[in-house]
Amino acid sequence: MTSVGVVDLWTYVLGVLFVVLLPGPNSLFVLATAAQRGVVPGYRAACGVFLGDAVLMLLSALGIASLLKAEPMLFVGLKYLGAAYLFYLGIGMLRGAWHNLRNPQPETASVTRDDIHQPFRKALLLSLSNPKAILFFISFFIQFVDPAYAHTGLSFLVLGSILEVVSALYLSFLIFTGARLAEWFRRRRRLTAGATTGVGALFVGFGVKLATATLS
Repeated sequence: MTSVGVVDLWTYVLGVLFVVLLPGPNSLFVLATAAQRGVVPGYRAACGVFLGDAVLMLLSALGIASLLKAEPMLFVGLKYLGAAYLFYLGIGMLRGAWHNLRNPQPETASVTRDDIHQPFRKALLLSLSNPKAILFFISFFIQFVDPAYAHTGLSFLVLGSILEVVSALYLSFLIFTGARLAEWFRRRRRLTAGATTGVGALFVGFGVKLATATLS
């Protein structure tokens, strides 16, 4: 990979595996979507994550991380918006769990056009709502780019493509795992409500963590 300005490729791949496998709001949202709605909505959510990560990696390659460091108030504004969105998703899951526990009626099979696209939009916003991700991408990628290489944009493209492939494999595993759990959870309403409550609480926790994040 030195021909495209990438150094220590296997170290990078190992690092990507750890980064992708680390539980976070993106992977939890995809898993929860697949468990609640099935494989196709799960992949819609995954596509939102893929696009969001691609945008963040592009912004990182273009030097947006330097802008966030130079303008602390921009970072503060973005992180509070991101935290608010995480809170919104978390509270929504908590309310949904409470509603399902109190209302034993089965969900309707009708799906509106807005429902079809909602997992994609939510996952995209979720992926884009963390300014710390931009800082992480630039600090992570830069370690594996040869500064003497004339076309560093190509190096970032190769590194980003590897990360997206690993992410796609992992999210596919989560989607099919969630879909298989769906039938089991549907027969256990209290357990479903408890699991949804737990995921909602995690999203609120992610929001708190992001709201208290610093540039260092």
